[in-house]
Amino acid sequence: MNIKQPYIASPHRYDQQENIYRRCGNSGVLLPKVSLGFWHNFGAVDPYTRSRDITHYAFDHGITHFDLANNYGPPYGTAEETMGKLMLEDFAPYRDELFISSKAGYDMWEGPYGNWGSRKYLMASLDQSLRRMNLDYVDLFYSHRYDPVTPLEETLQALVDIVRSGKALYVGISRWPLEALKFADEYLRQRDVPLLIYQGKLNMLEREPQEEHITDYCAEHGIGFISFSPLAQGLLTDRYINGIPEGSRMSRDSSLKSDILTPELLAQLRTYNDEALSKGYTLAEMALRWILDQRGVTSVLVGASSTAQLEKNIRCMME
Repeated sequence: MNIKQPYIASPHRYDQQENIYRRCGNSGVLLPKVSLGFWHNFGAVDPYTRSRDITHYAFDHGITHFDLANNYGPPYGTAEETMGKLMLEDFAPYRDELFISSKAGYDMWEGPYGNWGSRKYLMASLDQSLRRMNLDYVDLFYSHRYDPVTPLEETLQALVDIVRSGKALYVGISRWPLEALKFADEYLRQRDVPLLIYQGKLNMLEREPQEEHITDYCAEHGIGFISFSPLAQGLLTDRYINGIPEGSRMSRDSSLKSDILTPELLAQLRTYNDEALSKGYTLAEMALRWILDQRGVTSVLVGASSTAQLEKNIRCMME
C-alpha cells in the first residue's frame, strides 16, 4: 500500500534569494526571475503526480510565482483544479509564501458572458477560479487580452472593484496595445489601484513589446513586465534545429504549426544554437538570459513537462 508522504518544503528554498528575485516595477512585490506557468502540463489530461512533482521542485528552488488562467487545461478550468488540489494537499501551509495569478479574457464558457472584457465576465470568472483553486483571493488578477468593443473604463473599473473586494491584491493586463496600456495606467493610478505588471510575448524571435515601446513604457512608469512564451513554444531550444522530431508539439500540429519552420527560420535557429554553444550555454539558457537582460523585464514564465526540464530552465536565475 502506497501512502503519500506529506509535502515539506525545502528549508534551503531561499538560500539564493539575492539571485532569484527582482522587484516588480515600483511595487513592494518581488517576483522570481523565472516563474512557473500552468498553460500546459497541468490539465486533467496530464498526470497529477507529474504536475505535483514539478510544483514541488519549483517551490523548493524559490519559485514562488505560479501563473494560471481560467481556461488553462485542457479541458478549460482543469489547470486551476489541479492548483486547487495542490493547495489542499501540499501548499496550504505555504499560502502566504506563494504569489498566485489568474486571468480572464479568452473564451471560457458558452454564451455572451463567457469571453472578452465585460464586468460581468471578469467578476464571474474570478469567482469560479477561486472556487477551483480553493483560494480566498489571488495575488494577481489579469485582464487576459484587450477588448476592442467593451469600454476600457468598464474593464478597468471591474479590476478596481475586484481589488477593493479583497478577491485580488494586485491587477495586471496582458497583450494590450500601447495606447490602451497608457490609459489603463492612468485610470488605475487615479483610483489608487496601480497597475502592477504587464504580460506580453517577448523572446528572441518575437519582439513586439519592444518594437511597440511597451517595455520602455513599463520601465519608465514603474510597471513590471513578464514575458510569456520565452522559448517560443520550444523553437528556442535545440529540439527543432535538425527538423521536426517525432512526438514534439510541432509534430502534433497543435498550438505550434509545422509550416512556420521555414528554411530561413531553421537557419536562424541553428545560428542562435551555435552562438549559445560558443558561450557555454544551451540555446534555451541563452534565450532566457536574453529576455532577463532586456530593459524593464521582471520575470519570464516557463512551462515544464518534467522536473529535469525545469531544472535546466531555472539555471538562468543564478547569474
